Amino acid sequence: MSAAPGLTALVLAGSRGPGDPLALYANVEHKALIDIGGRSMLQRVIAALDAVPEVTRIVVMIERPDLLDAYPALRAAAQRCALAVLPAAGSPSLSVLAAIESLGTPLLITTADHALLQPEWVRYFLERTEGADVSAALAGAEAVLGALPQTRRTWLRFADGRYSGCNLFYFATPAGTRVARFWREIESQRKKPINMIRRLGAFTALLYLLRVLSLRGALDRLGRRCDARLQAVTLPFGLAAVDVDKPSDLDLVRDIVAGRIEVGPSAGR
Repeated sequence: MSAAPGLTALVLAGSRGPGDPLALYANVEHKALIDIGGRSMLQRVIAALDAVPEVTRIVVMIERPDLLDAYPALRAAAQRCALAVLPAAGSPSLSVLAAIESLGTPLLITTADHALLQPEWVRYFLERTEGADVSAALAGAEAVLGALPQTRRTWLRFADGRYSGCNLFYFATPAGTRVARFWREIESQRKKPINMIRRLGAFTALLYLLRVLSLRGALDRLGRRCDARLQAVTLPFGLAAVDVDKPSDLDLVRDIVAGRIEVGPSAGR
């Protein structure tokens, strides 16, 4: 086990503001409070983290901490772990930077819309994070499509396969601060593709576009850019790549939880 007991888990629960289309679709005040099978998404994530023995503290970052005061079920979901709330910053990368400054490392990070999260996935991930400053969980196309053949994903395409992100990150050391800052730089340039490519490295971008860059090769190149050891942990659980980011995702996850959709053997439930 790479992560020692006493680990803090951070749940990023920011929204897109009062006009968040998903919150409007579900008719709730905040996206994280959307009900799925009788429990809010945030409650489900907290309960999953609470069941991971290495995790002893859960911190929720949300732009309106007062919202959670009206939901005692959230605190009840953390039966074993200490639960705290911090105000979210203006973006995921800024929230992670603020969290590292406040909470330090190591830090396990996930999101409030990871409504299907299972303790088994988290433990599998943590057991394989040794030796890196920052680790990220991915699921290969075979596992994802084996669980949900009908799903449409945005794939990261490398020479050695297609992958989808799983909203699980482990910032093991203070070097993770440099990674979060690099993430912030890329995030701030998302509407300026040329600037983003410059920051990532034009040759790296070209190799990726030509599909000749391996996943390990991409991580090594990005690691040199932010002076940190980066690692991807490939999860065999296809549902780990499913989050709730738009109305169709919410309908899908509600159907999965209700048993209206049959999932394949690689689902990992």
